[in-house]
Amino acid sequence: MEELIRDWDGESVVIRYDATARAWMFVAVHDRTLGMALGGCRFKKYTEPREALRDALRLAQGMTYKWAAVELPFGGGKSVIAPTHPLDAAQRDALLLRFGELLHSLGGLYGTGIDLGTTPADMNVIGRRAEWVFGRTRDQGGSGDPGPWTAEGVHAGLRAACEHVFGAASPARLAVLVQGVGGVGAPLARRLAADGARVMISDALPARTTALAAEIGADIVKPEAVYNTPCDVFAPCAIGGILNQRSIAKLQCRVVAGSANNQLEHDSDADLLHARGILYVPDFVINAGGAIAHASLEVLRWTEREATARVRRIRDTVADILEKAASAAESPLHEAIRRSERVLANARAAKRREPADERAIAP
Repeated sequence: MEELIRDWDGESVVIRYDATARAWMFVAVHDRTLGMALGGCRFKKYTEPREALRDALRLAQGMTYKWAAVELPFGGGKSVIAPTHPLDAAQRDALLLRFGELLHSLGGLYGTGIDLGTTPADMNVIGRRAEWVFGRTRDQGGSGDPGPWTAEGVHAGLRAACEHVFGAASPARLAVLVQGVGGVGAPLARRLAADGARVMISDALPARTTALAAEIGADIVKPEAVYNTPCDVFAPCAIGGILNQRSIAKLQCRVVAGSANNQLEHDSDADLLHARGILYVPDFVINAGGAIAHASLEVLRWTEREATARVRRIRDTVADILEKAASAAESPLHEAIRRSERVLANARAAKRREPADERAIAP
């Protein structure tokens, strides 16, 4: 863990071991150039604490680039709660309360929300001990599940990718394979079916695919067959790190565009996709819809109409990135990173130009 932190380029890491639940808590704050660090809380069992920390660090960096790419005034941060053994409902809630106390002790350094393994009900629990908690249930003043918003943004970005590769924005008659049909994958699959796409779905939980396939007429692909299955668009909407040298060699698609965070095992894997002629839409751009919705509705106090319009602008952002990347004959990941870094560099330059007295009183 020491090596991971030493080699990381972020601002700060908070680590706490909860002896009662035998669980690790990690809060990673990557960059607050644009504003307060804001990112979801992941609840997941890992093989070792180091892997949980690595996830937190990578996810926090991804949030920095995400906020910059969509030009919203927030910084990159992420948290991970990593239990080492199964917890019952009471133990889980107690652990979430203690995480809330940790979050409160940070005094607004970082705000959290829903991520893999957490729900609006979990945010209600954390919110009993901390202020900066987003995505609570609507009856508790939150904006609820971000999944449909994320799916809206992925759908918009996927349409831009289809126009770029296939010449038509609609995925009608295209074969789209959605890996993971949980909170984002399921609503995305429904949108694609409504478009007239040939939808294929896969999930580690068979009950999910059985029910959704019956609802929208999708074909079911076994998890072990996902990477070998021919399709036009592959949409990873489950866990990260699934695109690597081994899986990329098997892919039989033209486009990769999905909601999962950190889809690439290594950034260099983007170049492997490019070399194979597979268009990769950077995940931190296309999956920004849920983050945009929570931040705009609960912090910036936009209307749902304004939030929806901003989420749908992901299509324009993706189209711009793909066009510039094509002109440079490179993977879109490089242009997406440059885009975010330009926004961050401009913000840093603006701060340097601020009068000293203004900087002294800035929050």
